[in-house]
Amino acid sequence: MQALQDAVDRTVEHTGFSGVVRVDRGGGMELCRAYGLADRAHRIPNTVDTLFAIASGSKSLTALTVMSLVERGTFELGTTARSLLGDDLPLISDDVTIEHLLAHRSGIGDYLDEDAVDDIRDYVMSVPVNELATTEQFLPVLDGHETVCPAGERFAYNNSGYVLLALLAERATGVGFHQLVDTLVCEPAGLRDSSFLRADELPGRAARGYLCADGLRTNVFHLPVRGNGDGGIYSSAADLSAFWEALFAGRIVSPEGVAEMVRPHSDWPEQSRRYGLGFHLHPTGDGVWLEGYDAGVSFTSRHWPRSSVTYTVISNWTDGAWPIVRLLNDRFGN
Repeated sequence: MQALQDAVDRTVEHTGFSGVVRVDRGGGMELCRAYGLADRAHRIPNTVDTLFAIASGSKSLTALTVMSLVERGTFELGTTARSLLGDDLPLISDDVTIEHLLAHRSGIGDYLDEDAVDDIRDYVMSVPVNELATTEQFLPVLDGHETVCPAGERFAYNNSGYVLLALLAERATGVGFHQLVDTLVCEPAGLRDSSFLRADELPGRAARGYLCADGLRTNVFHLPVRGNGDGGIYSSAADLSAFWEALFAGRIVSPEGVAEMVRPHSDWPEQSRRYGLGFHLHPTGDGVWLEGYDAGVSFTSRHWPRSSVTYTVISNWTDGAWPIVRLLNDRFGN
């Protein structure tokens, strides 16, 4: 363990990492250390209990919320989006299903085409971010994007699809999406520190997200004031470790549901991985992970079921996590 800690410390020193690194093996914690500042202006350090935004890591919790509703009979994987949308979002094809959306195979147009963004720090929303606090408020953002390809034809990572899943869950249940995530995922998994916080009223334990390795400029103008189906949950390193245990113990959805979600549904060779239903998958092995990248946020939490290894790296600046992630991938199963 000392050798691992020394290697992480050296990488932190060379890269200016800010955030938390945690490694668990066989149900025991091998490493958990915090680095850098949660609030640079006030010189408040990160701690192992700091809450961090995890950006698109939230998609897995959205997927689990949807799968939980499928298992409850609220709708089916084959339910069409149109059956719940009515006349809203008319450019979404009538044959797009919940399963297509979960697998990023819907073919719908994306409000944030990440392949077309040179620097995520330059991206700004098409509406004022303070107007994006509820799922229904995202309708103008989701509207007006032409279909890219027929549903089911190919994999294309899609942020709009996961906001749409949140909207469909709300309309099918009559319950707000944020509450659904709390009730169906966070509570059964015992995730006490995971929730959709508002960026304009962050609690003292939450880290501010910074655009660069130094400086005081945060990401508050780049992201919705409150996240939704495609990203925006705040969580802690401890919660993310607990998440994997709860997931594979069947406490969120059934073991059969988990197996379906971590079964490869698509190859993603451009990113040297495969994709299931809401989860990133190793191209050949059994590794499964959450990943998030946005202005002021970089994050991954990876779990290897056969070896019972979990490692989580959360950073509160845009590119902070990746050198540590590469180090841990090389050691545990790249």
